[in-house]
Amino acid sequence: MLKLLTWRARFAFWAVFAVIASFLFLPLVWMVLTSIKPESEIFVRFPTLWPNAPTLGSYTSLFGRGDMVSNLKNSLITAGGGALLTVFLATYAAYSFAKFRYRGRKPLMFLMLSAQMFPFAMLLISLYPLLQQFGLLNTHLGLILAYIILALPSGTYMLYSYFVNIPTEIIEAARADGAGELYILHRIVLPLAMPAMVTVGLYSFMWAWNDLLFSLTLITKPELRTVGPALLLNYIGESKSDWAGAMAASIVSSLPVVIGFAFLQKFFIQGLTAGAVKS
Repeated sequence: MLKLLTWRARFAFWAVFAVIASFLFLPLVWMVLTSIKPESEIFVRFPTLWPNAPTLGSYTSLFGRGDMVSNLKNSLITAGGGALLTVFLATYAAYSFAKFRYRGRKPLMFLMLSAQMFPFAMLLISLYPLLQQFGLLNTHLGLILAYIILALPSGTYMLYSYFVNIPTEIIEAARADGAGELYILHRIVLPLAMPAMVTVGLYSFMWAWNDLLFSLTLITKPELRTVGPALLLNYIGESKSDWAGAMAASIVSSLPVVIGFAFLQKFFIQGLTAGAVKS
């Protein structure tokens, strides 16, 4: 544990802490203050930090337009659906890789992880005609499948690292008592792996929620757009940009992720650190 015994050490510590905190939080503070500035105070040569005439007009117009609610709903459907299906599939795949021994197990796992080596744009090029062939463009299901393809390899590896550290003796004892494999997984292993499952779900949800490339390409109908493309297309233009509205929309759209992380951060940290040390 770090002990600051002298005033110089404490001063240096808090000075470094203040610099790092300013670097991290100053953009957030600027975004919040810009969202309550009138347009006349944004497009000036020397902008001020605190607005002279703060206003909530950007927030009232945000919900008055009606499309923001639809965009949030679409993002919740696609990001939430992708996260749930990713956790479901990654759980079974990771448990199979960690606790069963069969021919081709390791090559199959490495093949799945190799998908992370390719740029997302390259995966999109191969995924687009596949979704087009099955009529899944401009659908929530098509975007959910795209999110699963991207998040499943890393989610499987994270759960694999957790399942490997669960003592095999617990599983063997349950088998000796006559328990089936599905019963062992659902009633014994999964309650122990809850932090890792929450971590994978939250990671998948945050990635999908912040996605722009896939959602902008695979969905072109305005009524089906998610938050990322909506912010780009509704507030940023070639001739004029509504920066106050964009900042207000960004703050509102980030609230679901911030609230979810605030409630689940304990499980998230446990899930990230569980696979680092073997039992």
